[in-house]
Amino acid sequence: MSRISRRNMLVGSAVIGTTVAGIDIAREREPSHELSTLIEAHMAAYETFMKAIRKPSGRHSDHAASSRAEEKALLAVCGFPAISEADRRAKATYLLQIEARGELDLREHMQTVLLSMT
Repeated sequence: MSRISRRNMLVGSAVIGTTVAGIDIAREREPSHELSTLIEAHMAAYETFMKAIRKPSGRHSDHAASSRAEEKALLAVCGFPAISEADRRAKATYLLQIEARGELDLREHMQTVLLSMT
């Protein structure tokens, strides 16, 4: 026969609370779907831009169009209002990678990042 006591209830509640908190923490480690989508879009736009530049028979208009698309995608990442810790970490990590390549160099990039923090 099972006996329910206050001690058993408290222990059970603590276990459930810890499990729920663990799930929330795990969720918090992953960036939001919206930020992940923006980063993936920028990565794709950057790849397209690099292919256009390397294409031997590419036209200047192809380069310009893919450059504008890449720039727009990067500004979307810069302007994303990262609220959660996971989003802040993912955004900072990604932008530091871009900066390390020397490509986070426009005044608009920094202005957009700073405005996203307000």
